[in-house]
Amino acid sequence: MTSSPLPLVLAGPVLRRLEPQRLALWMVGSQPLHVQFAFDGTAQVDCQVVPIGKHAFIHLLQIHFSEPLPCNVFLEFDVLIDGKGIADWAPHLLYPSNRRPNLVLRERFDHVLHGSCRKPHHPAADGLLCAPRLLQACAQPQERPAVLLMTGDQVYVDDVAGPMLRAIHTLIERLGLFDEALEGAVVADSQALYRHPASYYHRADLLPAQKRNETLRERFFGGKRKPIFSSSNADNHLVTLAEVMAMYLLVWSPVPWRLVDLSVPAGLSDRHRARYGEELPRIDAFAANLGDVARVMAHLPSLMIFDDHDITDDWNLSAQWEETAYGHPFSRRIIGNALLGYLLCQAWGNDPHGCSGLIAQCQLPTTRQDEVIERLLQFQGWQFTLPSAPPLLVLDTRTRRWRSESDLARPSGLLDWEALSELQQALLDHPSAIIVSPAPIFGVKLIETVQRVFSWLGYPLLVDAENWMAHRGAAQVILNIFRHSRTPGHYVILSGDVHYSFVYEVLIRHRQRSPHLWQVTSSGIKNEFPRRLLDVLDRLNRWLYAPRSPLNWFTKRRQMEVVPRVPSRRKAGERLWNGAGLGQVFFDEQGRPVQVYQLSADGSEAAAFERDA
Repeated sequence: MTSSPLPLVLAGPVLRRLEPQRLALWMVGSQPLHVQFAFDGTAQVDCQVVPIGKHAFIHLLQIHFSEPLPCNVFLEFDVLIDGKGIADWAPHLLYPSNRRPNLVLRERFDHVLHGSCRKPHHPAADGLLCAPRLLQACAQPQERPAVLLMTGDQVYVDDVAGPMLRAIHTLIERLGLFDEALEGAVVADSQALYRHPASYYHRADLLPAQKRNETLRERFFGGKRKPIFSSSNADNHLVTLAEVMAMYLLVWSPVPWRLVDLSVPAGLSDRHRARYGEELPRIDAFAANLGDVARVMAHLPSLMIFDDHDITDDWNLSAQWEETAYGHPFSRRIIGNALLGYLLCQAWGNDPHGCSGLIAQCQLPTTRQDEVIERLLQFQGWQFTLPSAPPLLVLDTRTRRWRSESDLARPSGLLDWEALSELQQALLDHPSAIIVSPAPIFGVKLIETVQRVFSWLGYPLLVDAENWMAHRGAAQVILNIFRHSRTPGHYVILSGDVHYSFVYEVLIRHRQRSPHLWQVTSSGIKNEFPRRLLDVLDRLNRWLYAPRSPLNWFTKRRQMEVVPRVPSRRKAGERLWNGAGLGQVFFDEQGRPVQVYQLSADGSEAAAFERDA
């Protein structure tokens, strides 16, 4: 395995931000690549390269077109390396009979795909496979979606199967991904970590066995159990930057899988060998379909924003969580490495200009990694906008939080006052807008009520108590923004996070010219809610919080009318749809969603969200 030559391109190209006169392309090579962008027109190419290992180099191509691209037509392009095109070095990226990939710049965002929560070892099929089926059926350019919006948990840094971790470690060795020193752990550096007996299924043991680490072990690193809503397993939580970078390569490209070894690591107990054997078929199935996923990402522009699992479970949940996690050098490094991976693999392509200052500081390898991480933790530019029609506003609901001053253990508001003020300014005088909020602004009331009760009892970590209404100040301000006379008349809020899908129409009561809001939630791409539990919660929520229920007057929505749309494939009146896949939304010229679907990962019929008769 190690004697075979490395492929020149390990991942990509991935189409990222696309505008009339510029395009961002992301790719990873096993060496610095001499790249030419081939296109029927005049373009200037700026290629930046960041090394992440001896044989791994991230490339971001910023292509500036001399004339605006035509809209709603197929535009072929190619990426030439030493004169050879994609058909030569990555034929898996091409559709049958094509020699080059193509893109479409849509005149309006009238058709988008969106989704979140892609866990490789979840037993559900990969919802991203809905996209290649859809694109192959698009005979006309006007039929193609404008964008693929990934709204959080593109990777699960904190929940990793044993076979995936084995693949990560063999890829690190094969590519020579950079090592780093570690502080505050029982291992001194990354190589010692990879060799340590606790490296598989026992990573909480990497913390020194000192009393002062017990809180950290429980809150951040020790495999918290959440019996109410979800189960989070930190047994294989990624630690080093090399592990994070290898994970990104393995979830987006089939090429690195040719370089890895999935044999059972030495030293596992019988119980963990059995668990490894159970996880292996799921990882094999996930990897087998990555060619189709990579093909879509080479044809359809994608934009992304983090949620917690891109970094760590419950990231910045409360001020108390922040004190615990950032106050220890080991956990601070773990968070920082995941955030650095997010910068290099997600954020850079979202907003190349906005991230340019951070990228300039990423001179890897470095002995000053903590300084780089400190700048990342202080950065306040992860949110971004796209001047599309309607405009797209993507919110960072993780790093600019409204912390509770009265009780540090209470969940923080998802945006602080300053961030909310910036959001209002960005919305002023637009007739409509698409807002990406990783967590739904308008969630399922019963579930939010249970979350609030557990938070009041002092146990927010047990129930993922993160929703917009959990913090009085943030909730009041966001609702006031929607009521403002100069903000849009039509809002569509695209969300994920919760592992089920739903659509709400929202009107403000007692307003002559009420804005119209739609909460469209699609989750997960490769994750699902416990089915029987969701059925019970859905049924109880319908009884307790029906549109005319008096209980609504005890919620922050009492001045709003919230009307659910129902999934077409419901069997017993369900309003929540539980099935891995992708959300698909069609908009009219006024920015209103006229058709909303949840495409099914398993290839079965899509669920359409319809008005209840």
